Amino acid sequence: QVQLVESGGGLVQPGGSLRLSCTASGIILSSVYIAWYRQAPGKQRELVATITPGGIKNYEDSVKGRFTISRDNAKNTAYLQMNSLKPEDTAVYYCNPVHYWGQGTQVTVSS
Repeated sequence: QVQLVESGGGLVQPGGSLRLSCTASGIILSSVYIAWYRQAPGKQRELVATITPGGIKNYEDSVKGRFTISRDNAKNTAYLQMNSLKPEDTAVYYCNPVHYWGQGTQVTVSS
């Protein structure tokens, strides 16, 4: 049984940083494609970043240069480092390895 535990969300001022974590059990994150999505109120869920088993990373245009997706194989954990946060980054963020979904973690960017 696959379980994903997300953490790291919270309230941050514009320009601040957060690091989201997604710790998995029942699945080896180093062997699968991992995505982070986000969903803002009243909007569709959107793809934010991806990382392949080989380490190739891709980002949605609005987060390029600000967000970094990574993976710690020893901890079986995926991360999304978010810097220079903007109010429009406010959303629930979801970890998505293969077809599994985390419970989501709220990120609110506000002064």
